[in-house]
Amino acid sequence: MLTAAAITFAVVFLAELVDTSGLVTLVLSTRFPARWVLIGVFAGMAVHVVVAVAAGSLVALLPTRPLEAILAVVFLVGAVLLLRGDDDDDEPDIGDTPATIWSVVATSFGVTVLSEFADPTQIITATMAARYESPLAVGIGALLALWAVSAIAVFGGNRVARVVPVRWITRATAAILVVLAVLSAVDAIRG
Repeated sequence: MLTAAAITFAVVFLAELVDTSGLVTLVLSTRFPARWVLIGVFAGMAVHVVVAVAAGSLVALLPTRPLEAILAVVFLVGAVLLLRGDDDDDEPDIGDTPATIWSVVATSFGVTVLSEFADPTQIITATMAARYESPLAVGIGALLALWAVSAIAVFGGNRVARVVPVRWITRATAAILVVLAVLSAVDAIRG
């Protein structure tokens, strides 16, 4: 269980670091109080993870050999999406300045849910939930990773990108996904 949570945390953390959703969180935190933005973003990420883990748990019901083959393909697709720099996210417009604390939280929540829907990290989380027999561990690992990156986006901003080039993070994440794809393909062949 701990292994599944740790692997999920590492992969989702790296994938989310290079995702444009962090930029949305950064923009929100420059316009509104950080703590209220984080509450909305954290709630949105929780919804994102629940949906992904539920989808992955349904996929996990497939017979083992086809499941492993599907997972190998999905991990490879995730690597390709990251490497190609999928900028087609169509991030939602933040809109006018909310007037109350609850409107800041609601705006942050809504923007997060919309920007994360069918995002590479959601696909990765669903795939990890299907791969490992511990959806709770995968959910915890993914949620902690998403929350950590959101906190970095709010409090660290562009400093991380100055220290570690985004292309290195992208390549490292893609390499991990390729390794997971190979492991899944080997499991499918051994079936």
